[in-house]
Amino acid sequence: MKKLKFIFTLLVATAIFASCDWDNYDEPESFLKGTIVYNGEPINVSYNDVNFQLWEPGWELSYPINVVIDQDGTYSALLFNGSYKLVFPDGQGPFRTVGADTLDVNLNGDQNMDIEVEPYYMIRNAQFSASGGNVTATFQAEKIITDADARDIERVNLYVNKSQFVDFRTNIASTEIGGGDIADANSISMSVAVPEITPTQNYVYARVGLKVAGREDMIFSSVQRIDL
Repeated sequence: MKKLKFIFTLLVATAIFASCDWDNYDEPESFLKGTIVYNGEPINVSYNDVNFQLWEPGWELSYPINVVIDQDGTYSALLFNGSYKLVFPDGQGPFRTVGADTLDVNLNGDQNMDIEVEPYYMIRNAQFSASGGNVTATFQAEKIITDADARDIERVNLYVNKSQFVDFRTNIASTEIGGGDIADANSISMSVAVPEITPTQNYVYARVGLKVAGREDMIFSSVQRIDL
């Protein structure tokens, strides 16, 4: 019996020491932050849908760190100092990468790094107004990529929500125009009725989105508050 107690005590002590060793591992120390941009302009996307990967070379078993892009195009990742390879997975985002498919990131302390991309379209001059319980948006769809990779507009959408998170998942009202029904990409107008809001508030948030054919992720205008 004493032998069993000794063995149990030894196992507990071993577990405690191992736990202390785990707790003493260094934690990530540096922030990599920035914005996904086109000529310095943020690329607005839907929340939690677009990401890139950071790979750290030199490990026998290497797994990517997925970094999610926020709806305003910004990102932030807490990392260990070191050298990384930055890659956008195939099909990610309403854009294509510029230059090399892989970017080298050498992190030694906090670093701000904007990532330049080329969107298929940009939403220009988005204006919002409210009247008679409706929200109206007017904007232009500028085609950026015009070479062999060019894509047609599949649809444009107007989304309205109670909070600042506005997209196809988070909205209280939306409307859509198919790409084939857009008469003039330089003059698009959309309107949607705002439903009754409980509890009552006298404002909403809105933005428009554009989806290109063959690409899952949409590009958006910035979110704007509209007083009702």
